[in-house]
Amino acid sequence: MGLVARVVEEFGVPTVTVSTGRDITALVRPPRSLFVNFPMGNSFGMAGNTEMQTKILREALDLAVTATEPGVLVDLPIAWHEEFEYFTGEVTPEAIERQLKK
Repeated sequence: MGLVARVVEEFGVPTVTVSTGRDITALVRPPRSLFVNFPMGNSFGMAGNTEMQTKILREALDLAVTATEPGVLVDLPIAWHEEFEYFTGEVTPEAIERQLKK
């Protein structure tokens, strides 16, 4: 999304990405990004939790007007409701091959 945000910004439209992958976002450096430490696919929080979703949306919109430098990445201090862990195993050629067949 960060690369798309850059292209959109070239046309004068401000963008903010909401990211669950801080390491990737830091490498891509979109114009403005809000990081939430949630499982991937849950950028705006748990399904049905409109209070949390509204809070994240408001934080993103606020960042659109308050960011003072390009490439800013803000960590939003909201916790996910339970422990989660991203894949921490070793990536092997066999695992890549299995994934490509899906």
